[in-house]
Amino acid sequence: MLSPGLCVSLLAACCALWPAAAVRAASCESVRIPLCGSMPWNMTKMPNHLHHSTQDNAVLAIEQYEGLLGTGCSPDLLFFLCAMYAPICTIDFQHEPIKPCKAVCERAKQGCEPVMKRYNHSWPDSLACSELPLYDRGVCISPEAIVKAEGPDPFHQDPARCNPESSPDFPMDSNNLHCRGPNGDRCKCKTVKMGFKNYQRNNYNYVIRARVREVRNRGLEPTAVVEVKEVLKSSLVNIPKETQTLYYSSSCLCPPLSPGEDYLIMGYENDETSRLLLIDSSIAQKWKEKMSRKIKRWNQTMQGKGRAAQRRSRH
Repeated sequence: MLSPGLCVSLLAACCALWPAAAVRAASCESVRIPLCGSMPWNMTKMPNHLHHSTQDNAVLAIEQYEGLLGTGCSPDLLFFLCAMYAPICTIDFQHEPIKPCKAVCERAKQGCEPVMKRYNHSWPDSLACSELPLYDRGVCISPEAIVKAEGPDPFHQDPARCNPESSPDFPMDSNNLHCRGPNGDRCKCKTVKMGFKNYQRNNYNYVIRARVREVRNRGLEPTAVVEVKEVLKSSLVNIPKETQTLYYSSSCLCPPLSPGEDYLIMGYENDETSRLLLIDSSIAQKWKEKMSRKIKRWNQTMQGKGRAAQRRSRH
Protein backbone atom coordinates (compact mmCIF):
# COMPACT_ATOMS: atom_id res chain seq x y z
CA MET A 1 0.00 0.00 0.00
CA LEU A 2 1.33 3.42 -0.91
CA SER A 3 2.05 5.87 1.88
CA PRO A 4 0.00 9.10 1.93
CA GLY A 5 3.13 11.09 1.11
CA LEU A 6 3.90 8.96 -1.94
CA CYS A 7 0.29 9.16 -3.10
CA VAL A 8 0.47 12.94 -2.99
CA SER A 9 3.80 12.81 -4.79
CA LEU A 10 2.37 10.79 -7.66
CA LEU A 11 -0.70 12.96 -7.83
CA ALA A 12 1.48 16.07 -7.95
CA ALA A 13 3.57 14.57 -10.73
CA CYS A 14 0.47 13.74 -12.75
CA CYS A 15 -1.07 17.17 -12.12
CA ALA A 16 0.98 18.93 -14.77
CA LEU A 17 0.11 16.32 -17.42
CA TRP A 18 -3.71 16.38 -17.37
CA PRO A 19 -5.61 16.82 -20.61
CA ALA A 20 -7.67 19.98 -20.81
CA ALA A 21 -10.95 18.08 -20.47
CA ALA A 22 -9.89 16.52 -17.19
CA VAL A 23 -8.88 19.92 -15.84
CA ARG A 24 -12.28 21.33 -16.67
CA ALA A 25 -14.01 18.36 -15.06
CA ALA A 26 -12.10 18.84 -11.85
CA SER A 27 -12.73 22.61 -11.81
CA CYS A 28 -9.03 23.16 -11.24
CA GLU A 29 -7.27 26.27 -12.53
CA SER A 30 -3.71 27.21 -13.36
CA VAL A 31 -1.70 28.74 -10.52
CA ARG A 32 -1.44 32.50 -11.18
CA ILE A 33 0.08 33.64 -7.88
CA PRO A 34 3.58 34.97 -8.73
CA LEU A 35 5.13 33.97 -5.41
CA CYS A 36 4.09 30.35 -6.04
CA GLY A 37 5.48 30.06 -9.57
CA SER A 38 8.35 27.82 -8.42
CA MET A 39 6.15 25.27 -6.62
CA PRO A 40 6.09 21.65 -7.85
CA TRP A 41 2.44 21.88 -8.89
CA ASN A 42 0.74 24.08 -11.45
CA MET A 43 -2.98 23.55 -10.75
CA THR A 44 -5.01 24.88 -7.84
CA LYS A 45 -8.62 25.32 -6.76
CA MET A 46 -10.48 28.16 -5.12
CA PRO A 47 -11.64 28.78 -2.47
CA ASN A 48 -8.32 27.97 -0.82
CA HIS A 49 -7.66 26.95 2.79
CA LEU A 50 -7.90 30.61 3.86
CA HIS A 51 -11.35 30.93 2.20
CA HIS A 52 -10.23 33.27 -0.61
CA SER A 53 -12.73 32.88 -3.42
CA THR A 54 -10.37 33.95 -6.22
CA GLN A 55 -6.63 33.92 -6.87
CA ASP A 56 -6.72 37.71 -7.18
CA ASN A 57 -7.81 37.90 -3.55
CA ALA A 58 -5.21 35.32 -2.56
CA VAL A 59 -2.44 37.32 -4.25
CA LEU A 60 -3.26 40.41 -2.19
CA ALA A 61 -3.23 38.36 1.01
CA ILE A 62 -0.04 36.36 0.45
CA GLU A 63 1.92 39.47 -0.55
CA GLN A 64 1.90 40.59 3.09
CA TYR A 65 4.47 37.85 3.76
CA GLU A 66 7.00 39.07 1.19
CA GLY A 67 9.01 40.88 3.84
CA LEU A 68 9.07 37.79 6.05
CA LEU A 69 10.13 35.63 3.10
CA GLY A 70 12.87 38.14 2.43
CA THR A 71 14.44 37.46 5.83
CA GLY A 72 15.14 33.83 4.90
CA CYS A 73 13.79 32.77 8.29
CA SER A 74 12.72 29.30 7.07
CA PRO A 75 13.27 27.32 3.86
CA ASP A 76 9.78 25.84 4.36
CA LEU A 77 7.88 29.14 4.57
CA LEU A 78 7.24 29.66 0.86
CA PHE A 79 6.16 26.04 0.31
CA PHE A 80 3.82 26.21 3.31
CA LEU A 81 2.24 29.53 2.27
CA CYS A 82 1.67 28.36 -1.29
CA ALA A 83 0.15 25.09 -0.06
CA MET A 84 -2.31 27.21 1.92
CA TYR A 85 -2.99 30.03 -0.56
CA ALA A 86 -2.70 28.05 -3.82
CA PRO A 87 -3.37 24.44 -2.73
CA ILE A 88 -2.59 21.62 -5.14
CA CYS A 89 -5.65 20.44 -7.08
CA THR A 90 -5.98 16.93 -8.52
CA ILE A 91 -8.83 14.90 -9.96
CA ASP A 92 -8.95 12.68 -6.88
CA PHE A 93 -9.03 15.58 -4.43
CA GLN A 94 -11.11 18.14 -6.33
CA HIS A 95 -13.73 18.58 -3.59
CA GLU A 96 -11.28 19.34 -0.80
CA PRO A 97 -7.81 20.61 -1.76
CA ILE A 98 -4.87 18.88 -0.09
CA LYS A 99 -3.49 20.62 2.99
CA PRO A 100 0.20 21.00 3.89
CA CYS A 101 1.48 18.59 6.54
CA LYS A 102 1.59 19.75 10.14
CA ALA A 103 5.38 19.30 10.28
CA VAL A 104 5.87 21.76 7.39
CA CYS A 105 3.86 24.38 9.26
CA GLU A 106 5.77 23.76 12.50
CA ARG A 107 9.14 24.13 10.78
CA ALA A 108 8.07 27.39 9.14
CA LYS A 109 6.64 28.70 12.41
CA GLN A 110 9.72 27.70 14.42
CA GLY A 111 12.00 29.60 12.04
CA CYS A 112 9.88 32.68 11.43
CA GLU A 113 7.83 33.42 14.54
CA PRO A 114 10.90 34.76 16.42
CA VAL A 115 11.43 37.23 13.56
CA MET A 116 7.77 38.25 13.66
CA LYS A 117 7.90 38.80 17.42
CA ARG A 118 10.73 41.29 17.02
CA TYR A 119 8.19 43.43 15.14
CA ASN A 120 5.39 42.81 17.67
CA HIS A 121 3.61 40.23 15.50
CA SER A 122 2.74 36.64 16.26
CA TRP A 123 2.08 33.61 14.07
CA PRO A 124 -1.44 34.17 12.66
CA ASP A 125 -4.32 32.01 13.89
CA SER A 126 -5.41 31.45 10.29
CA LEU A 127 -2.16 29.48 9.77
CA ALA A 128 -2.45 27.42 12.96
CA CYS A 129 -0.40 24.23 12.72
CA SER A 130 -2.75 22.35 15.03
CA GLU A 131 -5.43 22.30 12.32
CA LEU A 132 -3.24 20.42 9.82
CA PRO A 133 -2.89 16.64 9.32
CA LEU A 134 0.10 14.57 10.39
CA TYR A 135 2.16 13.03 7.61
CA ASP A 136 1.40 9.44 8.61
CA ARG A 137 -2.25 9.95 9.60
CA GLY A 138 -3.84 11.64 6.63
CA VAL A 139 -3.30 12.98 3.15
CA CYS A 140 -1.09 16.04 3.15
CA ILE A 141 1.73 17.55 1.13
CA SER A 142 5.30 18.37 2.13
CA PRO A 143 8.54 19.14 0.26
CA GLU A 144 10.09 15.79 1.17
CA ALA A 145 7.04 13.94 -0.23
CA ILE A 146 7.56 15.35 -3.72
CA VAL A 147 9.50 12.69 -5.59
CA LYS A 148 10.47 12.40 -9.24
CA ALA A 149 8.26 10.33 -11.50
CA GLU A 150 9.87 7.98 -14.04
CA GLY A 151 11.40 9.89 -16.91
CA PRO A 152 12.12 13.63 -17.07
CA ASP A 153 11.10 15.64 -14.06
CA PRO A 154 8.18 17.83 -15.26
CA PHE A 155 8.91 20.35 -12.50
CA HIS A 156 12.66 20.73 -13.05
CA GLN A 157 13.65 24.30 -13.84
CA ASP A 158 16.78 24.47 -15.95
CA PRO A 159 18.56 27.66 -14.81
CA ALA A 160 19.79 28.15 -18.38
CA ARG A 161 16.18 28.70 -19.45
CA CYS A 162 16.13 31.85 -17.37
CA ASN A 163 19.23 33.18 -19.13
CA PRO A 164 18.14 35.26 -22.14
CA GLU A 165 21.42 34.63 -23.94
CA SER A 166 21.33 30.84 -23.65
CA SER A 167 17.72 30.23 -24.69
CA PRO A 168 16.13 32.96 -26.81
CA ASP A 169 13.03 30.83 -27.48
CA PHE A 170 11.97 30.65 -23.83
CA PRO A 171 9.22 33.21 -23.07
CA MET A 172 10.96 36.26 -21.64
CA ASP A 173 9.97 39.67 -20.42
CA SER A 174 11.76 41.96 -22.85
CA ASN A 175 11.82 44.77 -20.29
CA ASN A 176 13.79 43.00 -17.59
CA LEU A 177 14.82 39.71 -19.26
CA HIS A 178 13.04 37.61 -16.67
CA CYS A 179 11.47 34.25 -17.17
CA ARG A 180 7.72 34.27 -17.18
CA GLY A 181 5.83 32.15 -14.73
CA PRO A 182 4.91 28.54 -15.53
CA ASN A 183 1.67 29.64 -17.19
CA GLY A 184 3.21 32.37 -19.31
CA ASP A 185 2.45 35.13 -16.81
CA ARG A 186 5.13 37.79 -16.66
CA CYS A 187 7.05 38.43 -13.52
CA LYS A 188 6.76 42.15 -12.97
CA CYS A 189 9.46 43.76 -10.87
CA LYS A 190 8.48 47.12 -9.48
CA THR A 191 10.84 49.95 -10.36
CA VAL A 192 12.49 51.58 -7.34
CA LYS A 193 14.07 54.89 -8.30
CA MET A 194 17.58 55.40 -6.97
CA GLY A 195 17.13 58.75 -5.26
CA PHE A 196 17.97 60.06 -1.83
CA LYS A 197 14.34 59.97 -0.64
CA ASN A 198 14.02 56.25 -1.42
CA TYR A 199 17.47 55.58 0.00
CA GLN A 200 16.54 57.27 3.26
CA ARG A 201 13.05 55.80 3.47
CA ASN A 202 14.06 52.19 2.67
CA ASN A 203 17.08 52.35 5.02
CA TYR A 204 19.03 49.59 3.27
CA ASN A 205 21.32 47.47 5.48
CA TYR A 206 23.96 46.98 2.83
CA VAL A 207 25.13 48.73 -0.33
CA ILE A 208 27.79 47.06 -2.47
CA ARG A 209 29.40 47.24 -5.87
CA ALA A 210 29.55 43.70 -7.22
CA ARG A 211 30.02 41.68 -10.39
CA VAL A 212 27.34 39.04 -10.97
CA ARG A 213 28.79 35.57 -11.51
CA GLU A 214 25.64 33.48 -11.61
CA VAL A 215 21.90 33.66 -11.03
CA ARG A 216 20.34 30.44 -9.75
CA ASN A 217 16.61 29.78 -9.81
CA ARG A 218 16.50 26.27 -8.39
CA GLY A 219 13.83 25.01 -6.01
CA LEU A 220 12.51 27.26 -3.28
CA GLU A 221 15.56 29.44 -2.77
CA PRO A 222 16.63 31.51 -5.79
CA THR A 223 20.05 33.12 -5.37
CA ALA A 224 22.62 35.31 -7.12
CA VAL A 225 26.35 34.67 -6.72
CA VAL A 226 28.35 37.90 -6.89
CA GLU A 227 31.94 39.02 -6.45
CA VAL A 228 32.02 42.01 -4.10
CA LYS A 229 34.24 44.83 -5.41
CA GLU A 230 33.42 47.56 -2.89
CA VAL A 231 31.35 47.80 0.30
CA LEU A 232 29.68 51.19 0.59
CA LYS A 233 27.46 50.32 3.55
CA SER A 234 27.13 47.37 5.92
CA SER A 235 25.02 47.31 9.08
CA LEU A 236 24.59 43.85 10.59
CA VAL A 237 26.78 41.46 8.59
CA ASN A 238 30.49 41.69 7.84
CA ILE A 239 30.83 41.68 4.04
CA PRO A 240 34.34 40.79 2.85
CA LYS A 241 35.48 41.60 -0.70
CA GLU A 242 35.02 38.11 -2.04
CA THR A 243 32.33 35.89 -3.55
CA GLN A 244 28.98 36.28 -1.77
CA THR A 245 25.52 34.76 -2.19
CA LEU A 246 22.48 37.04 -2.32
CA TYR A 247 19.11 35.46 -1.51
CA TYR A 248 16.00 36.45 -3.47
CA SER A 249 12.60 36.56 -1.76
CA SER A 250 10.70 35.11 -4.75
CA SER A 251 11.16 33.11 -7.94
CA CYS A 252 10.57 36.25 -10.02
CA LEU A 253 14.18 37.29 -9.28
CA CYS A 254 13.53 40.94 -8.44
CA PRO A 255 15.51 43.10 -8.88
CA PRO A 256 16.93 41.57 -12.11
CA LEU A 257 20.66 40.83 -12.41
CA SER A 258 22.60 39.74 -15.51
CA PRO A 259 25.73 37.55 -15.18
CA GLY A 260 28.97 39.26 -16.14
CA GLU A 261 27.76 42.77 -15.32
CA ASP A 262 28.83 45.10 -12.50
CA TYR A 263 26.02 46.49 -10.35
CA LEU A 264 25.34 48.81 -7.46
CA ILE A 265 23.18 46.63 -5.20
CA MET A 266 21.16 47.78 -2.19
CA GLY A 267 19.42 45.28 0.04
CA TYR A 268 18.86 43.95 3.53
CA GLU A 269 20.68 41.67 5.96
CA ASN A 270 19.50 38.89 8.23
CA ASP A 271 21.73 39.05 11.29
CA GLU A 272 20.62 35.60 12.53
CA THR A 273 21.55 33.75 9.33
CA SER A 274 24.17 36.31 8.11
CA ARG A 275 22.41 36.33 4.76
CA LEU A 276 22.34 39.20 2.30
CA LEU A 277 18.77 39.56 1.02
CA LEU A 278 17.17 40.88 -2.17
CA ILE A 279 13.47 41.79 -2.03
CA ASP A 280 11.15 43.81 -4.27
CA SER A 281 12.21 47.13 -2.74
CA SER A 282 15.90 46.39 -3.26
CA ILE A 283 17.83 48.28 -5.93
CA ALA A 284 20.22 46.87 -8.54
CA GLN A 285 21.55 49.28 -11.15
CA LYS A 286 24.36 48.91 -13.67
CA TRP A 287 27.50 50.34 -12.12
CA LYS A 288 28.74 53.86 -12.93
CA GLU A 289 31.77 55.44 -11.30
CA LYS A 290 29.82 58.43 -9.98
CA MET A 291 27.60 56.11 -7.92
CA SER A 292 30.26 55.57 -5.26
CA ARG A 293 30.57 59.29 -4.54
CA LYS A 294 26.80 59.68 -4.50
CA ILE A 295 26.26 56.90 -1.94
CA LYS A 296 29.04 58.19 0.31
CA ARG A 297 27.48 61.67 0.17
CA TRP A 298 24.06 60.26 1.06
CA ASN A 299 25.52 58.30 3.97
CA GLN A 300 27.18 61.45 5.32
CA THR A 301 23.92 63.40 4.98
CA MET A 302 21.99 60.73 6.88
CA GLN A 303 24.65 60.53 9.59
CA GLY A 304 24.53 64.32 9.95
CA LYS A 305 20.75 64.27 10.30
CA GLY A 306 21.04 61.49 12.88
CA ARG A 307 23.52 63.48 14.99
CA ALA A 308 21.37 66.61 14.75
CA ALA A 309 18.33 64.65 15.94
CA GLN A 310 20.31 63.29 18.89
CA ARG A 311 21.39 66.81 19.90
CA ARG A 312 17.79 68.05 19.75
CA SER A 313 16.62 65.15 21.90
CA ARG A 314 19.10 66.10 24.63
CA HIS A 315 17.70 69.63 24.93
